[in-house]
Amino acid sequence: MSNTIPGLAVLSHGLESGPEATKVSALAAVAEKQGWETLRPDYRDLDRRGLEDAAAPRLQRLLSQLPENRPLLLVGSSFGAFISAWASLERRPCGLFLIATPPGLPGQERTFAMAKGIPTMLVHGWQDEICPVDQAIRIAAEYAADLLILPDGHRLATQVSRIAAAFDTFLRSVSK
Repeated sequence: MSNTIPGLAVLSHGLESGPEATKVSALAAVAEKQGWETLRPDYRDLDRRGLEDAAAPRLQRLLSQLPENRPLLLVGSSFGAFISAWASLERRPCGLFLIATPPGLPGQERTFAMAKGIPTMLVHGWQDEICPVDQAIRIAAEYAADLLILPDGHRLATQVSRIAAAFDTFLRSVSK
């Protein structure tokens, strides 16, 4: 990351969440402490359309908010992770930090995809009832991503401090 141009960490919330959600807020605080600026797009108006109809507009909104000529880190939880990964195909970030990533979206042909060769960490719950852990393991293997599996379900609500600590370490590694 350049010392003269601060990096921008863009944190995308999940479907039944918002930009002030617990995980997103905790990760924003970690990024800001390390000198990154943060942006938390609000997708709630789009999400009211339902999962199937919100994907393309979410991706478009995210891409429209990504500045040029600036180090970018894309961070997302669940649906936000899925969209952040897709955005990496169009705007190459310096890193991806993806939490509870779904392997696909119901009712859509679009499956998980992201740019290869980007430092990436996946965080997932062993007991994820929405996105099975075996899919996260497959994605991590396919993209040579770091994978942290924690003892929790999809929301990872009991693991926020551990996720924040992993994010802190990840940020330090991509900031070099």
